[in-house]
Amino acid sequence: MQDQFLFQAMVYLAAAVIMVPIAKKLGLGSVLGYLIAGVVIGPFCLKFIGTEGKDLMHFAEFGVVMMLFVIGLELEPSRLWRLRKTIAGMGGVQVLGTTLLVTGLGLLFKLDWRQALALGMIVSMSSTAIVLQSLNEKGLMKTAAGESSFAVLLFQDIAVIPMLALFPLLALAPSTPTPTDDHGGTSWVKTLPAWEQTGVVILAVCLVILIGRYLVRPAFRMIAKTNLRELFTASVLLLVVGIAVLMEAVGLSPALGTFLAGVVLANSEYRHELESDIDPFKGLFLGLFFISVGASIDFSLISSQPLMIIGLVLGLMTVKTLVLLLLGRSFKLSNAQNFLFSFGLCQVGEFAFVLLSFSSAQSILSKPITDSMVAVVAISMALTPLVMLINEKLIQPRLCVISESPEEREHDVAEEENQVIIAGYGHFGSTVGRFLNASGIGTTVLDIDSDNVDRLRRMGFKVYYGDASRPDLLGIAGAGKAKLIIIAISEEEKRLEMIETIKKHFPDLRMLVRSTNRVDAYKLMNAGMPHIYRETLDTSIRVGVDAMTFLGHNSLEASRWAKTFFDEDERRLKYLSSISDDNEYVNAVRQNTEEVEATLKADRELWRRWAHEGWDMEGDDGI
Repeated sequence: MQDQFLFQAMVYLAAAVIMVPIAKKLGLGSVLGYLIAGVVIGPFCLKFIGTEGKDLMHFAEFGVVMMLFVIGLELEPSRLWRLRKTIAGMGGVQVLGTTLLVTGLGLLFKLDWRQALALGMIVSMSSTAIVLQSLNEKGLMKTAAGESSFAVLLFQDIAVIPMLALFPLLALAPSTPTPTDDHGGTSWVKTLPAWEQTGVVILAVCLVILIGRYLVRPAFRMIAKTNLRELFTASVLLLVVGIAVLMEAVGLSPALGTFLAGVVLANSEYRHELESDIDPFKGLFLGLFFISVGASIDFSLISSQPLMIIGLVLGLMTVKTLVLLLLGRSFKLSNAQNFLFSFGLCQVGEFAFVLLSFSSAQSILSKPITDSMVAVVAISMALTPLVMLINEKLIQPRLCVISESPEEREHDVAEEENQVIIAGYGHFGSTVGRFLNASGIGTTVLDIDSDNVDRLRRMGFKVYYGDASRPDLLGIAGAGKAKLIIIAISEEEKRLEMIETIKKHFPDLRMLVRSTNRVDAYKLMNAGMPHIYRETLDTSIRVGVDAMTFLGHNSLEASRWAKTFFDEDERRLKYLSSISDDNEYVNAVRQNTEEVEATLKADRELWRRWAHEGWDMEGDDGI
C-alpha cells in the first residue's frame, strides 16, 4: 500500500512538473496545464491512475477548502462594503437568472420540477479555483472584470449554504436510514427529517462564526508566544481541517465552513501570518485538484453519448455566457471587460461536484443524470482556460478595439500632435503625465485598460484605447512626429515587445523606459535602452536620506552621498547586465558593493576635510 501511495504521488508530481511548464510556455496557463496532466495520466490515456483517481478527488478538494479560507481572510469589511452592490446585485442576479433559465429548460425536457430546480442551482455555480487562478496569472484581478468576477464568485460561494439547506426539502424520496457520505462514512445528519437537517446546517454555520470570533484569536495569541513557527503552521492546519471535519459531519461543504472562518478572522492581527502559512499548501492541493478534475473526465461515457454530453456542455456554457453578457451590460461594463467577465465565468464550478453528490444522496437526481452532469462539469472546467485564451487572442482584439469609432480616435490624436507619448497610465505613468501636464507639456496617452481609458476621458485627458506595441496604433497616436515616448506599462514582456516595435517603425523616437527592478533593467539594457528608470530606486534612496537625517546627519551631506551612490550604481549597471554566469555575477556584485562603499567612504572623508577647513557647505552646488 505504501509503495502504491508513493508511486501515485510520484506520478502526480511528475505530471505537474512536466505539463505545467509546457502549458505556460505555450501561453495556455497553469490551470489548463494541470487539467491536461490529469487527462494524460488518467484511466483513459496512460492509465497511471485508475478509478482511485475519483476517490482522490475528495482529498484534492482540500485545495479548494484552503483557497476559500485564504479568500475569506482577504475580505476586509471595507472591501466588502465597497463591493456590496456588485456582490448582492451582480451575484444575486446571476445566480437567480441562471437558476430560473436552466430550471425552465429542464421543465421543457420533461424533468420533475424539483430535479430541474436542483440542476438550475447546480449549474449557476462557477469555478472559483479556475477563474481566480487564471485572472491572477494574467494580472487582471484589479480590473472591472476581475472585481466583478470576484464579487459574483463570492456570492455563489455564500449561496451554496442556503442551497445545501434547501436540497433536503426537494428530496423525491425519503432518505435511507443509514446513508453514507461521499467518503463512505455514515452521516448521522442525513437520518434526520428534512426540517431538522436544515436546522443543523444553520447551527453549524453559527458555531463556526462563534469559534472564529471568540476562541481562535485567544488561542493564536497563546501559540504565538511560544515563538515556534512550525507550531503556528500546525495550528492553522488544525483550524482548517477541524472546520472541514465539522462541516462534513453535518453534510455541508468544508470549503464554505473555512470561508466563513476566514471572513471572521479577516480583521485578526494574525491575518497575514495565517495567509502566508497556508499559501504553500493551498497551491499544492489546488494543483492536485485540477489534475484530479482532468483525470475524472469519463471518456467512456462521453464516447457512448458524445452528442448528448457535448451538446450539454456547449448549451450550458452558452446559456451562462448569455446571462453574464446581459448582466455585465446592465451593470455598465465596457465591451472588453464584459467579454472577459462573461467568458471567465461561463463554466460550471467545483461546488457542483458537492451539490451533485448531495442531491444524489437526497434522491433528488438519478445516477444517470448525476454521472452525465459530473462529466459535463469537468469538461466545462477544462475548457475554461481555452475559452479565456480564445477571448484574449481573437475576440478582444477584433470586437473590443473597434467598439469605438476609429475616426474619432484618429481625430482626437491628430489635433494634439504632442511631443510626448505615454504608453500605460497606471500609478507610474499617471504620475509622470500629471507632472508634465502641470508643467505645460502636452502628452498623448495610450492604455490597454478600457475602463481606465473611460475614466481618463471623463477627466479631460486625450486618451487612446489600444495596444501600444502595435505600430499602426502608435502611428495614429503621432509617434512619427513626437520627440519621445515614455514606456510606463507594467508587463515586462510587453515593454520589450514595444521597444522592438519602435526600433523598427519609429527609429528616431527616443524611448524613456520604466523598469520594475534591477533584473528587469538588465533586460532593457541588453535590448539597447540607455534611458531606464527603476521605479523603486529613487524612492529607496530617499528613504535612506531621511533615515540619515533622523539619525543626526547633515541633510545636505546625506543628499550628496545619495547622489554619489545613485551615480555609482547606475554606472556599474551596464557591466552587471552583461554577466550571464551566476557565480561570476555573485562575485561581481560583491566587488561592486565594496567599490561603492570605498567611493562613499572617500567622499565622506573629503566632505569632512572641507568642513574642517571652513568651506561654506550650504553653498556647494555639487549635488
